[in-house]
Amino acid sequence: MEKYLTKRKIPDSSEASNVDFSKHSRVEINLPDLPSDPGMRTRILDYDPNVQDGVRRAYLLKGPCQPKSHEFPYTLFGKKPRIFNVAWFNVKEYSTWLEYSGHKEKLNQHVGGFKSVHNQAWSKCKDLLNNKQRVDVAFAKHSTQSSIDYDIRLDASIDCIRFPLRQGLAFRGHDESETSDNRGNFIELLHFLADHNQSIKDVTFNNAPLNLKLTSPDIQKDIVHATAIETTKLIINDIGESFFSLLVDESRDISIKEQMSVVLRYVDVEGRVIERFLGIEHVPNTTAVTLKETLNNLFSRHGLSISSLRGQGYDGASNMKGELGGLKTLILNENASAYYIHCFAHQLQLTLVAVAKNNSKIVSLFVLLTNVVNVVGGSYKRLDRLREQQASKVIEALGLGEIISGRGLNQETSLIKPGDTRWGSHYGTLISMITLFPSVLDVLEIIAEDGATPEQKCEADMLINSLQTFDFIFSLHFMKKLLGITNELSQALQRKGQDIVNAMNLVRICKMQLQNLRDSGWDSMLTQTTLFCKKHEIEVCNMDAMFLLPGRSQRKYPKMTNLHYYRVELFYDVIDLQRTELESRFSETGTKLLLFMVCLNPNNSFAAFDKNKLIQLARLYPNDFLDMDLEILNDQVETYILDMLNSSEFLNLNGIGDLAQKMVETKRDKVFSMVYLLIKLALTLLVSTATVERSFSAMQIVKNRIRNKMGDQWMNDNLVAYIEKEVFADVANQDISNMFDKMKTRRRP
Repeated sequence: MEKYLTKRKIPDSSEASNVDFSKHSRVEINLPDLPSDPGMRTRILDYDPNVQDGVRRAYLLKGPCQPKSHEFPYTLFGKKPRIFNVAWFNVKEYSTWLEYSGHKEKLNQHVGGFKSVHNQAWSKCKDLLNNKQRVDVAFAKHSTQSSIDYDIRLDASIDCIRFPLRQGLAFRGHDESETSDNRGNFIELLHFLADHNQSIKDVTFNNAPLNLKLTSPDIQKDIVHATAIETTKLIINDIGESFFSLLVDESRDISIKEQMSVVLRYVDVEGRVIERFLGIEHVPNTTAVTLKETLNNLFSRHGLSISSLRGQGYDGASNMKGELGGLKTLILNENASAYYIHCFAHQLQLTLVAVAKNNSKIVSLFVLLTNVVNVVGGSYKRLDRLREQQASKVIEALGLGEIISGRGLNQETSLIKPGDTRWGSHYGTLISMITLFPSVLDVLEIIAEDGATPEQKCEADMLINSLQTFDFIFSLHFMKKLLGITNELSQALQRKGQDIVNAMNLVRICKMQLQNLRDSGWDSMLTQTTLFCKKHEIEVCNMDAMFLLPGRSQRKYPKMTNLHYYRVELFYDVIDLQRTELESRFSETGTKLLLFMVCLNPNNSFAAFDKNKLIQLARLYPNDFLDMDLEILNDQVETYILDMLNSSEFLNLNGIGDLAQKMVETKRDKVFSMVYLLIKLALTLLVSTATVERSFSAMQIVKNRIRNKMGDQWMNDNLVAYIEKEVFADVANQDISNMFDKMKTRRRP
């Protein structure tokens, strides 16, 4: 049987004469050109069955079918004419035309009653012209409604998924059956939404097709994956063709799987410094080669290139920053402009660790503090005793007028456990120990008397004896002072979007404070320690007496006074270790970069501006500044600084970040394009990996003890939406829906 070309449009009855109904045909049929003369037309039964109704409908809309050369009515004498009966849809032979000519009653007889053949044929004719009763129209209408219901159902599922994603909550419940009281966050949210929206209620749960409810765990994962793809796509589009810097760190999750977190830092079109979480990747090991291969795969998936890198930032681990085979070196071999700057915030923390390892007294101090915290905070009962003792001390001090009362003063506190991986936690431990010192001694005395075991009593006695020594008190106050200097710097460097200039200023201030402490801080430190010892009835060491080291033979230990030991061997030594560690963390190239970039600082009316250093800075980026560009920059810099100094809106800026945004706002980034490129490079260069650390904190929330079996892809998708809430909020449901449909072959209505 011959087939015909397909035309998908389903016309209204008024359009039937102008549309080709020839569905599935290879030969087009132009319905308006169908012959009207019954003697010239093709029989309807000769058409393909798929188009016969369309042809019938076209003839019905044409009106009476008659020869073009005659006027109606016409007569054919002497033979039996073949008359096309439009109501009957076939050829009917009559004996003679004259039999009906002029006799209306004969026509009435032909029409007949309600169930006559003529009226049945006419009823079918009207049904055929009624577009709403057509099978194909009804099927199309049903399909359209099913598609609308599907869109409503999918949109509702996406809305319900947004909430647990933003809050880092689990999706599934322990029992998701219909008889369960708690079917999990997603199902319960969808129920809540359906109860408050009738249009959603009409198409979800029991009102949805059994195989298209869009609530299964696989559907949830696919929607979340589509969400992560669209969120990351917005980040990649925001970067565009600009260069960026890389922040990488690795850590273990709750299931003891090694995860590598990747964050990108760039400057957007408005001149703002942006740090975005790109993803977290499971790595089988933490060798530099494995990390580099994983990074290449991640960049390839997102359409990024190593050639666009202009900076690297790691936490100081050897597999990251190693000079021979570290990740830093592997990237520099491909892109010499991807300069490495050690993470400033980690730098301070690692400096403290280095100090603790290189000076035995500092090691002893923190070991003793850890033991005290473990013993005193070993149970809730002991912590309650500590709070009670401290409360009584505060009341007594208030009565004697030693302290004053007021809002926010004398808050309830407790001992803080030190940790090498928590910035500032050592400083907090020292502060709490000094504040709670008498209360800690009281609790230790209670344990020494009423301990449950002899071991506990002995340990408490040893701690009391160790705490009530001048050596411990001096080390305690000295490290509290030392860490207090670096604490503000460490906290400031952990702020998101910190720039190079401010970081260098903070480091410079920190070095100055350390030098001042070394030069003129000894007397005040000794006085502070002495007063504390006298207050708590601790024997003060005679600085002119010979130093006696407990447990050591005097013949094997060099003779020195207490003054020499505490001032030179401890005070000066630890400060010098700090200063040396700070100095050693910067490579020669890194130091040049930082010093050159300070020249862009707009503070104090661009007081740090130096044309020659800016030209040298540009030479460090041969991929961005060609020889011709350097000549242009040489001329442009002079005009730039004159314009800045004579423009009032540029006189009160704070840092390069404000300068970049103001240049974009005033269109100066187009006028001084080469200078603005230098500013972007300075802002892109990394000074802190705090954003990476925050991603690991988020990982502990998303993949917690209860959700410890999360797969790598499922965890990454959750983290992208959870960490980048701001970007995720800009992702439209329609974009997620489109990506969801493209991910797999789905039977969408």
